[in-house]
Amino acid sequence: MVNTKPVKVIAVTGGKGGVGKSNISVNMAVALAQQGYKTMMLDADLGLANIDIMLGLKVTRNLSHVLAGECDLEDIVVEGPHGLQIIPASSGMQQMSELSTVEHAGIIRAFSQIGHQLDYLIIDTSAGITDNVVSFTRASQDVLVVVCDEPTSITDAYALMKVMNQDHGMNRFNIVANMVRSPQEGRDIFAKLLKVTDRFLDVGLNYIGSVPFDENVRKAVKKQKALVELFPRSPASIAIKSVAKRVEQWPVPSTPNGNIEFFMERLVSG
Repeated sequence: MVNTKPVKVIAVTGGKGGVGKSNISVNMAVALAQQGYKTMMLDADLGLANIDIMLGLKVTRNLSHVLAGECDLEDIVVEGPHGLQIIPASSGMQQMSELSTVEHAGIIRAFSQIGHQLDYLIIDTSAGITDNVVSFTRASQDVLVVVCDEPTSITDAYALMKVMNQDHGMNRFNIVANMVRSPQEGRDIFAKLLKVTDRFLDVGLNYIGSVPFDENVRKAVKKQKALVELFPRSPASIAIKSVAKRVEQWPVPSTPNGNIEFFMERLVSG
């Protein structure tokens, strides 16, 4: 089946580890699923895959089994809260740049067969600025960069945007400040980032908002449940739902950018 339905493909990244990127990814995806959107998450953190662990899901197969021809893509999808679909991480994804033309076509076809049912595809990238992170970020229509109030976080987020802008022509990034002590701290973090990007890069930054430091985040992780489900009225939950609402307002991409095939073609063409 050829997919003609626009799908919002969003990469959630951060440059630095420890900024709470996966927590934002998971809970934003669950919040979208709660609103009735058909949402899929691709765990692209190859070294430290954790989406299935965060949600207490049992995973037996991943994308490497699809690449090996042992099963179809739909066979590895696990269901999370509110029908959220999750594609478990796989070291096999590092081999995407080495796939044959036939394998390329097979992967694109596998995603397109699922893609016609989706509203959102959320990509949780790994930390750092590896080839893998760059590939997933470059292939996505929208990029959400998670930062926190640490000099290394701001430096690494800037470095990621610099690579994406100068090497891959991306010029628009959405920013979320995480683990802030106040809304003003979030705005200050964004202002610091804006100061350096305005000076050195040709990019536009869109401030999506901030997520406060919240002890309930750690409790939810320990219980292997989504924060927005376990503690729906907690400060961080309310903030992440607000982020999801902002994402909902982003324009729906027009084809071919909206096609899941387009995302996969860009990903495997490396």
